[in-house]
Amino acid sequence: MRLARVALRRFFPVRPACLAATAAGVLGLLLALAAPAMAREVMVGVYENPPKLMRGADGRLDGILGELLTEIARREGWTLKPVPCAWETCLDLLEAGALDLMPDVAQNEMRSARFDFHAVPALHSWSQIYARADVALGSMLDLDRRRVALLAGSVQQAYLADLAEGFGIEVEWLPLPSMDAAIEAVVAGEADAVATNFHFGDRSALPRGLRQTALIFLPSRLFYAAGKGRNAELLDAIDRHLDAWRAHSDSFYFELLRRWGAPAPEAGLPRYALWTAATAGLLLLTALGLVAWLRREVERKTRSIRAGETRLATILNSVDAQIFIKDAQLRYRYVNRKVCDLLGLPEARILGRRDADLYDAATARRREADDRRVLEGGERIVQEERLAAGGRESRSFLSVTLPLPASDGGAELCGIATDITEQHQLLARLHELTHLDPLTRLLNRHALQERLRQALADCREGDHQGALLLLNLSRFRELNDTRGHAAGDAWLVEVAQRIRLCLQDEVLAARLGGDEFACLLPRLPLLASEAQRVVGGFAQRLLDEVARPWEIAGEPYHGNASLGIAFFTDPSAAVEEVLRHADLALSQASLAGPGRARVFLPEMQAAIAARAALEADLRAGLAAGQFLLHFQPQIDLDGCLLGFETLVRWQHPRRGLVPPASFIPLAEASGLILPLGDFVLRQACRQLAAWSGDPRRRELRLSVNVSARQLHQPGFVDAVLAEIAAAGIDGSRLEIEITESQLVEDIDLAIETLARLRGQRVRIALDDFGTGYSALHYIKRLPLDLIKIDTSFVRDLLIEPNAMAIVKSVIDLGRGLGLEVLAEGVEEAAQREVLADLGCRQFQGYLFGRPAPIEALDDWLPGTAPVPA
Repeated sequence: MRLARVALRRFFPVRPACLAATAAGVLGLLLALAAPAMAREVMVGVYENPPKLMRGADGRLDGILGELLTEIARREGWTLKPVPCAWETCLDLLEAGALDLMPDVAQNEMRSARFDFHAVPALHSWSQIYARADVALGSMLDLDRRRVALLAGSVQQAYLADLAEGFGIEVEWLPLPSMDAAIEAVVAGEADAVATNFHFGDRSALPRGLRQTALIFLPSRLFYAAGKGRNAELLDAIDRHLDAWRAHSDSFYFELLRRWGAPAPEAGLPRYALWTAATAGLLLLTALGLVAWLRREVERKTRSIRAGETRLATILNSVDAQIFIKDAQLRYRYVNRKVCDLLGLPEARILGRRDADLYDAATARRREADDRRVLEGGERIVQEERLAAGGRESRSFLSVTLPLPASDGGAELCGIATDITEQHQLLARLHELTHLDPLTRLLNRHALQERLRQALADCREGDHQGALLLLNLSRFRELNDTRGHAAGDAWLVEVAQRIRLCLQDEVLAARLGGDEFACLLPRLPLLASEAQRVVGGFAQRLLDEVARPWEIAGEPYHGNASLGIAFFTDPSAAVEEVLRHADLALSQASLAGPGRARVFLPEMQAAIAARAALEADLRAGLAAGQFLLHFQPQIDLDGCLLGFETLVRWQHPRRGLVPPASFIPLAEASGLILPLGDFVLRQACRQLAAWSGDPRRRELRLSVNVSARQLHQPGFVDAVLAEIAAAGIDGSRLEIEITESQLVEDIDLAIETLARLRGQRVRIALDDFGTGYSALHYIKRLPLDLIKIDTSFVRDLLIEPNAMAIVKSVIDLGRGLGLEVLAEGVEEAAQREVLADLGCRQFQGYLFGRPAPIEALDDWLPGTAPVPA
């Protein structure tokens, strides 16, 4: 009977003809009369998928399918036992026989192999994709590289996976145990969209801020399923009631669908026609079989055509270009999604309208004129145009318009417009990268060379001259090393802004790279004195701006720069020559010290060559071991030897003994001071180690001068301690000597470095006290053992009252802070006596001994050597 009823239903769908519906109703009525009442307990799987299926507050079945089954159970005398479970778990329990029925199951080939289904669909549904508001999904191709959440094991997962594979796109699927979890994943940003049935989506996704997309798929009929070969009587009973209810539009079934807002199939015919329809149906069964076969063929062909149209629409909507077709009256007959996006209108509001209804008047007139040329003259027009609509920003398009034969033999036209706005922006960006420095937004080296080449050519007029200024930041490497590259970049940006403040008229600024900037003054007075006055004032403003104090991360920073200037009047001069002249002038300015400017002079060529030769010799001398140490004794008030100050000397094979003043500044500027300082420190530690075995000398100290670059070098403290450990000496016998000028740059880092050394018993001495920038402000924070009175004050001690006052103040300050005080440059006995009277207890100078190799000082023994007269 059930198979017969299924067959009739297949050939007599819900709305075919009156006789078919009547036959189905008759069979349903007969089965209802024949079915015995089944009083039994029914185990029903339930998972949360409102509004179709859920558990009510009292634990009973709820939702469309829940209420439907509850009413059937009431009429059949069943007792329903809801079993909550996740979707896949429910299906597994159903297959294993732990459940009798599972609602909300879409029938497919795979599930038909595992479960039995009743014949009459309980509910019609379809699937849809819901997305966040910021995710644009217009076609299946837009899912490429997106994350899509869905119910694990659902038909949506299998269907979409096959569809994605067919389109050749990559989708990251996020299977989750429940629909609520899938929607929550999208809301939380863990997924871009969720695939679910529209019942659940409209009820749960829309209130959570998700939106419906145009991606609707997988129309389905939903059934109650039973385990394979089990509970056929339950399925038959469900079919009986569904058959009976669907025959009447006012039945419980239709009232339930209306109450839940679910789509309903059409109601069947009145019961009085059922027996007539059944008889007619049996008589015409053979004929209807043929009709059904023909219908299936028509449907198959129709599906094929629709599938082709769908594929074509998907492809056209996925093309990154506007595609449209207009008829002979220039009305839109077809538009793809890109046209809708541009106009901000749905397809239905565009079709049948003209450009005058959609664009501004000027754009509409231009497009109509072009379209007439295509329609009437058969032209193919390719052009670039800017389009905007609906108040949106205009964009650039490369459009192609060509004639298209119409199906009625007339003429139409097709247009394809590709958005090239980003290409224009890319070209602009490439031009910017070619001409601008990305960090400071000043011109780069390439752009400056172009402008300089033009400025040289303009000198042909003979009524003006130009100048190129190169500016180099002082101690920029130290800033990077001590405070990090982020601080260095911030300082470069700040300097660029300060240079902009100085620009006027036709003056151009550029960053050539690293810490070097340039300014081009292309039109200066031809009179040399006037041009030098203008450039001199401009150069001083630049140096003053760079020297203004600045804060880095709340800490003060005092920057400065050197500046080289090259004038040019010869239009035949090469750009490289002018740059080289300015660079030579900059080198001379750097040697003169921070904050200095120099103008290029021809004799600078020879000076630079000599400096380059000396630097090459300096590098070679370090490699060849041409450097040695001299030592100058330090004594106390009683004439006892306290130790020595180490002084580096260069024994050059051709130049002879090169004085420190000739190579120390060059070593500082070239960075060679670091290996040279390492050499001095290593030799000093070895000398202390040599003395450690001599009871008469093991208490002597050695003072080593350390440059600012060494002090701020990362790892400096570790390097000093490593040398002490390698030599096996007592750290308290080594004295690190720094000058006040070294404290100007990053005083806090200097204090931290010195404190770490002093924590390992290394002595700290402050040289040239009173001549620096800020020692009086920071003296109380510095971890010092000794301060040294500068030679300039000692030299003027007997002739300048101010010098006497300064020396006395330094001695009193040292005594007040508990520091040792040593006077440098003591050359006369009278100076020593005055210093002793003022309270000084340590001395160094020619009066006691000149710097000499250690072998020449062997006669000095602690407490025994006489004080030279």
